Parts: sequence; C-alpha cells; structure tokens
Amino acid sequence: MSRKIQNSLLAFIMATSVTALFYQTNLSFMKVEIYHIPILFIVILLLSAFIAEDVRNSFKKVLWFEKREDKRPIWQVGVGMIFYFAQIGFVEVFARGLMQYDLGGMPMYIIIPFLNAFLLTVIFEEIFYEEKRDVVENYKFKKLK
Repeated sequence: MSRKIQNSLLAFIMATSVTALFYQTNLSFMKVEIYHIPILFIVILLLSAFIAEDVRNSFKKVLWFEKREDKRPIWQVGVGMIFYFAQIGFVEVFARGLMQYDLGGMPMYIIIPFLNAFLLTVIFEEIFYEEKRDVVENYKFKKLK
C-alpha cells in the first residue's frame, strides 16, 4: 500500500510540474480545462503513472538506499520530499491564488507545505514503516521487596 501511495504521489508531482511549466506559455491549447482541471494535467498524470515506479527506484539507486545499514533516515527524507512537492504542485496548478501570500518575503505556499510534509511523514511512518529487528535482548529485572 505504501508503494502505491508513493507512486501515485510521484505521478501527481510529475504531472503538476509539467502542467505548471506549460500552463504559463502563450499557447492557448495548453490552457484547455474540464471542470477546472487542465487537460494537459490529465494526460501527463496518466503517462507518469506508468513510470512512477521506475522513477522511485532510480532515486533509491542514486541514494544507495539498499546499501545503507540504517534505511530509516533516508526513507523519511524521501517520503517527506514526496509530500512536500505534491502540495507545492497542487498550489501551482489548482490554487494559484494562494501563491501571492508571503511571510516576511518567504512565500506561504512554500512554508506551509514544509510543515505539513513533516507531520504527514511522521503519520505515514507510524502507519507503513517496518523496522527489521535482528537482535532482541532479554532483560532481567530485579525483584522488588
């Protein structure tokens, strides 16, 4: 289940990135929408759904995920990055009106997804992360009088 969620979010990230890039051009056919959803987004989402698993595995190879003894920190960073960019992509494509607000010069659409990504990563980890334990130590407790 975790893999499917990650792959669907990666496909969403890729689709929103491409849509945000091309939506700003002067080409009118790039701005065609159905129910306020760009057609380009739908097409790219379907295409990127097929390659999302390969993209995720490529990141794992680049970061030497399988060779690490402690996989937890890099797993958290990867999942957090996925949540972060999915939220930013959503704002860039579907809620462009939220891009104008800032907090002391820093855009709010960058700050709030960072905080949300941290919380979502903790929740996601509690649900899906499986830690392999090789050694279990037995402890002897003293009897209290």
